[in-house]
Amino acid sequence: MAGAERSNQQPKSIADFDPQKKPKRNKYAFACAILASMTSILLGYDIGVMSGAAIFIKEDLKISDVQVEILVGTLNIYSLVGSAAAGRTSDWIGRRYTIVLAAAIFFAGALLMGFSTNYAFLMVGRFVAGIGVGYALMIAPVYTAEVSPASTRGFLTSFPEVFINGGILLGYVSNFALSKLSLRLGWRMMLGIGAIPSVFLGLVILFMPESPRWLVMQGKLGDAKKVLDKTSDSKEEALLRLADIKEAAGIPPECNDDVISVQSKGNRGEGVWKELLIRPTPVVRHILIAGVGIHFFQQASGIDAVVLYSPRIFEKAGITSSNQMLLATIAVGVVKTISILVATFFLDRIGRRPLLLSSVGGMIVSLTTLGFSLTIIDHSHKKLTWAVGLAITTVMSFVAFFSIGLGPITWVYSSEIFPLKLRAQGTSMGVAINRLTSGVISTTFISLYKAMTIGGSFFLFAGIALVAWLFFYMCLPETQGRNLEDMEGIFGNLNWLRDSKAAKKRAADNRSNSGSSRASNVQLVVAL
Repeated sequence: MAGAERSNQQPKSIADFDPQKKPKRNKYAFACAILASMTSILLGYDIGVMSGAAIFIKEDLKISDVQVEILVGTLNIYSLVGSAAAGRTSDWIGRRYTIVLAAAIFFAGALLMGFSTNYAFLMVGRFVAGIGVGYALMIAPVYTAEVSPASTRGFLTSFPEVFINGGILLGYVSNFALSKLSLRLGWRMMLGIGAIPSVFLGLVILFMPESPRWLVMQGKLGDAKKVLDKTSDSKEEALLRLADIKEAAGIPPECNDDVISVQSKGNRGEGVWKELLIRPTPVVRHILIAGVGIHFFQQASGIDAVVLYSPRIFEKAGITSSNQMLLATIAVGVVKTISILVATFFLDRIGRRPLLLSSVGGMIVSLTTLGFSLTIIDHSHKKLTWAVGLAITTVMSFVAFFSIGLGPITWVYSSEIFPLKLRAQGTSMGVAINRLTSGVISTTFISLYKAMTIGGSFFLFAGIALVAWLFFYMCLPETQGRNLEDMEGIFGNLNWLRDSKAAKKRAADNRSNSGSSRASNVQLVVAL
């Protein structure tokens, strides 16, 4: 009898017991994320190009070091205007048209800088460009997070940081390529050609779909479903995402009309700031601390000081030739860009926390070693080749460690943790803190290292990075693989770290049991 049953069954092979293959990455969501994130190239280019252009601007316009600090750093402070306005603007006109607006504003700012005749004119251009940068920084990660399926959200939402790094590298290359022009023309060309990519971006963004979450908030359920069908890994996932968004927006699940009327209060953001700042729940308070804190520490650890003033750092390290300084700066850009590309493929595989903590740990070691090497060089009466090499190497390792973790994860994490109703304003708050901190660091770095030595300034950044590591370890739960509408469940619980460890242990036990079961099945097949 048993033999008859066995003969009627189809024989199984070892391949039948292999785990199911993961679905391929959604190409439509990938394309949308690429296009939206390309707006971040505007900030990257401005940061990169200004690091070298400042050398020639100082010589041409005869300005002081304090004026250089103000010129270089105030764009980040000006961007506060854009990032503060972007939350309400994106809730009003939509995520897509806010990206177009960002590109248009930056286009005007780049032209003004390129045609500057004096320092005051140049600062006006910086102000306009800064507003555009603020808009772009806030809206790109929000849009990308809202169109991405949960399986690849970390990968896709890290794209803004990828393009920031790509823009920095382009700025460095532009410095080197245009440095051979006349003093009067060179730096103006460096700044002015930043208008070219903004035109391209403003046009291609018009072919992108609107965010499905914004469409639901406007009552356009039919349009939202079409976008979700295109940006999800399966039809079932699209329906689940739509149901989650409707629940978060307060729309009854049985309401399936293509267009419905929604309360204007929820769409325009009234009461949002009260929920965020005045009367936050324990969950929202935890989310706000995490979202704002990660942005603060990303900049307070000194990345913009290194990127914006790398020629000066290399000069302090003993490199005196302008060409050699610019070439070394290009090397920094290459390392930074390669590192961020590596990071994008690990965000959805090993999680946010392991990458973040490893990244900041490496930054602490790099900053401490950089401070040590620059201090040795500063106190030596002769050129120490080993110390110069160590300083250059640690600059490279610092930007590499930053780009592998803290750089991209800041934008990924802050854009995915806020509830739907609070997402635009919450993310804009994080970006505002990011730009304010960056502005303070970049407008005071020259004065800082003159007051406490170049090595001492990097010891200070190392101390801040150490505090950042402790903050991330204690306050930031893992968000890998979670739907955006499920984020509130992992915040506001003081025992989240213990619970997450228990969940990991259960997952490991399940994998172990699955492996044992699979091995038993394989042995059974072989025996048969």
